[in-house]
Amino acid sequence: MKKTTVVALFAGLLAAAAAHAQDFQAGLRMLTLPGEEPVPVSLFYPTQAPARDIPMGPFTPEVAMQALPASAVKGLILLSHGTGGSELGHHNLAQGLARHGYLVAALQHPRDNYRDRSLSATAAYFSERPKQASRVLDALLAHPEWKDRIPAGRIGALGHSAGGYTVLALAGGIADPSVLATHCRPPADDAKFCSLGGENAKQRAAAPAAVDVSAADARIRAVVAMAPLAVVFTQASLENMKLPVQVYTAQHDEVLKGKYHGERLRAIPGVRFEEVAGAGHFAFMARTSFPIASDAGDPGSDPAGFDRAAFHRRLEREVVDFFDRSLD
Repeated sequence: MKKTTVVALFAGLLAAAAAHAQDFQAGLRMLTLPGEEPVPVSLFYPTQAPARDIPMGPFTPEVAMQALPASAVKGLILLSHGTGGSELGHHNLAQGLARHGYLVAALQHPRDNYRDRSLSATAAYFSERPKQASRVLDALLAHPEWKDRIPAGRIGALGHSAGGYTVLALAGGIADPSVLATHCRPPADDAKFCSLGGENAKQRAAAPAAVDVSAADARIRAVVAMAPLAVVFTQASLENMKLPVQVYTAQHDEVLKGKYHGERLRAIPGVRFEEVAGAGHFAFMARTSFPIASDAGDPGSDPAGFDRAAFHRRLEREVVDFFDRSLD
């Protein structure tokens, strides 16, 4: 066989393999971790089955329900939503990761979701959220269907708002809840954040100094935090963080003002940081099919002139590329 023929054949095989790698659709299954406090989890994963739009409340993921998963995945990504949110609130990013070969475990945080926000007014808030995420990781690494599909050491985490706090805590960020007493003392410049927990949150902020909260999970190897709650992290813990970290903040975030939250994360060594021009706090969430009233505002709304769909196309590529690089 001529050398040129061999080269052409090899190039063709590589092209076919690359095309096959992009052939995945996003599958979706739901499971609930049992226990005193059950944890609902939506699993997005690569599949060869065809996907379709499936309305689920205010969201419409494009998925293949209950489809057969691929025999192996690139890695496992934990996904943590914001206060009062839903495990489907970032389905577009989860789908994008699944189409590129990742298993994404999006949990609904017990007592901090759209049906029940009672955790947000307790002293356990900053410790329980990351512990709940670690419980999901425990379960999947022992699950008979998923444990052998997940490659060792390729585990990351992705979170928005309070979910950004959650994944950074897993990465080694230590919270000092006592800073809230000063930060939220009237007149608070970060008023939206300070009012989200209602009267109970104000009482918590005024309480005596709390014990520092450490909830690091050494199995997490890289994190992406979007418009994160970060005012409570100690400076030393940020400076000592060893994992690859990507942080996105929003230029027009009125829920978690960047100067008190995201900007503090520039202290993390080697952090990849971007303030997204024109974006509001909810720019990182999937579009909703109807308006939703909340204390923090409508998650489907954006500042004038901001193109959420175009931003999400870029965000998906960047998040996939970040985990591809960081989990090698």
